[in-house]
Amino acid sequence: MFRALRVRNFRRYASANLFSLTGTWIQRIGQDWLVLQLSDDSGVALGLITALQFGPSLLLSMYGGVLADRYSKRRMLLITQACMGLLSLVLGLLVVTDVVALWHVFVLAGALGAVSAIDAPVRQAFVSEMVGPALLTNAVSLNSTIFNGARLVGPAVAGLLIGAASGNTAPAFLLNAASFAFTITALAGMRTDELQPSPPVARGRGQLRAGLAYTWAHPDLVLAMTLAFVLGTFGFNYQVTIALMARETFDLGAQAFGLLSTCFAVGSLSGALLSTRRSVRPRQRFLVGSAVLFGLLTVVAGLMPTYVTFALMLVPTGAAGLMFSVAANSFVQLGVEPQMRGRVMALYFMCFMGGTPVGAPLVGWISEHLGAPWGLILGGAVCVVAGLAAAAWLARRRTVRLELSRAPLRLRLRVGPQRAAVPSPQLRAEEEKMAEKAPGQQSL
Repeated sequence: MFRALRVRNFRRYASANLFSLTGTWIQRIGQDWLVLQLSDDSGVALGLITALQFGPSLLLSMYGGVLADRYSKRRMLLITQACMGLLSLVLGLLVVTDVVALWHVFVLAGALGAVSAIDAPVRQAFVSEMVGPALLTNAVSLNSTIFNGARLVGPAVAGLLIGAASGNTAPAFLLNAASFAFTITALAGMRTDELQPSPPVARGRGQLRAGLAYTWAHPDLVLAMTLAFVLGTFGFNYQVTIALMARETFDLGAQAFGLLSTCFAVGSLSGALLSTRRSVRPRQRFLVGSAVLFGLLTVVAGLMPTYVTFALMLVPTGAAGLMFSVAANSFVQLGVEPQMRGRVMALYFMCFMGGTPVGAPLVGWISEHLGAPWGLILGGAVCVVAGLAAAAWLARRRTVRLELSRAPLRLRLRVGPQRAAVPSPQLRAEEEKMAEKAPGQQSL
């Protein structure tokens, strides 16, 4: 389960990342609560702040992928981590001096989103350089475990900090600014001779188009990214829906909001730990199944009538969502050539996070006008429909055959490889000859 931690560089990076990501989750809770304070509990404002934080992914993620394929990933991460720490410090100082306004939060969230759009594809591609392809799936799962371990601790700590400060969110932002020092120290102290960098791509024209063309030529990658886009746009908006459920539906404070986020993180951590046992590339049908399951559980969560039942339902929902997320990430990373990994991962994150600027304000508007539960119910329903559509597409591209074996008596459903749209007469003749050579079986 923890075999990738035997690699020294990854072990140091993962340990530091746990502290840094905990600070990031503390800031996210503090930022959402600050927006609600400054906007008189506006669901639209909460959706807009989320959109501003993730919106730059649409414009900058692919450029970040090009940079990841072109330059030293470790040096780029040193720069992006330092910039994000500085932005958190500025927001904390604005709150401390009591001059913060809603537009300050919007501007800083957009700037943080721009830096994160560059940082995300570089960070994901850097994992393979630390551990190599043999341990990549386990390392991706461990990264998700760390991310959700931080999600488990961060919201609860944020709720306690804000509650202890009588609603003041400044401690959350200042603590997050300090947490980036752990990752910067780990990156600076790595043994560079133990890294396994892919050959850098020379600077040239058309590199973005090459990444898009490479992805479009692989239908399996297109399927994974399409599902990631739909689920990222309509399903993974819990930073909006949980806050509104806590404040409006259940009329509770910051501590209850933090505990709901922690319940979701408990499920996510469980899903991540289950994913660490995977050692091969996930199958497409697993992606589809986990997407449908996540959508169904999201709908059920929206139907829960009390705070306790809603909190309990967030656990399996978080687990299903994280299992899809880890599987899609591993599926894409293990399905591309090393020199294309940065650009393809950037496109994946652009799909997964880039829909948030559309989905978050939309879910916020639905929650504000129809009620917070409807943001979950309708979002989950869209995820279910997308998963079923993907399943139908997969079924059409494969040979599905029911076989009856007489000795021993057995009925079996076979799902064959992708088939041509119309088999030729010669191919049908060959299949008939093969069937005659297999006694005891009759195709139905």
